[in-house]
Amino acid sequence: MSGTLTRVSGNKDQALQDAIGHLAPDARTAPSTLPSPAAAAGVHVQVGGDTVVTAVRHIPAQSARYAPWPADVDPLLREALRARGIEEPYSHQADAIGHALAGRHVVVVTPTASGKTLCYNGAVLSTVLREPGARALYLFPTKALAQDQLAELRGLAQIVGAAAEREIGVFTYDGDTPADARRAIRARASVVLSNPDMLHAGVLPHHPRWARLFENLRFIVIDELHAYRGVFGSHLANVLRRLQRICRHYGSNPTFICTSATIANPKALAEQLTEQSFELVADSGAPRGEKFFVLLNPPVVNRELGIRRSYLSEARRVALEFLRRN
Repeated sequence: MSGTLTRVSGNKDQALQDAIGHLAPDARTAPSTLPSPAAAAGVHVQVGGDTVVTAVRHIPAQSARYAPWPADVDPLLREALRARGIEEPYSHQADAIGHALAGRHVVVVTPTASGKTLCYNGAVLSTVLREPGARALYLFPTKALAQDQLAELRGLAQIVGAAAEREIGVFTYDGDTPADARRAIRARASVVLSNPDMLHAGVLPHHPRWARLFENLRFIVIDELHAYRGVFGSHLANVLRRLQRICRHYGSNPTFICTSATIANPKALAEQLTEQSFELVADSGAPRGEKFFVLLNPPVVNRELGIRRSYLSEARRVALEFLRRN
């Protein structure tokens, strides 16, 4: 992992001012109102008088913040991650793994590419290494997302499994799974990757066949939590009620690990979906580069009718202004 993201130097700030100056109706006033690179995160600056460029928000660069591995993380997993270049986890990864291994339900809300996957893979694989019979169920909103996560998880599981001299089965179980493979998955899988529809139609109605999974289910991972809103979210909430009722029937009490893109109420959403109390991990320790967010309102082209320029044309114009200045 890189300790920090390199900040572009030189005439970047002046180029940004020039570009925004050409977007605003009055190029003489816009550049002088831009925030300095040293401005605090979250500063909003009003630009221009005609609300073409309505605001600029500056988010400074942030170096990575690391933390020690939680004590319960298996040494074999640490060695496997070290071989992949991960000496220590980011602070939010360590917090999330610590909560999960302690049996506390946790929801992780950090930016894209901040390493949320390790938050649940670390807890799950550590537990499977300590308890060979332990099981985990991963739920993704779509089959494509499950397939996307399969390769990384399976590769890591093969490394730690070889070190432990045993197999850690990682399989997807969805509508595309061949019938002859389903029986083997029920018997051999330590981690099952699926989706709410398959859980509803293909797993819960046949729970006696999945007795080994439900008896030993330690973790339920819900990725892309922000996708479960509205009717889709209410359907998932009912499926999770059935899932937890079946788990109680088989004597298990799994820990929920949820991950989400940045939303206003992740903890409340997780608690409404699962009817459990959650710990929130929202302070990302991952590095990030400097960013400027420019809010632009297309200019009026017909004042009598209140018609503004096409957003597609305006997006093209904005892109060209920035491309000309690299």
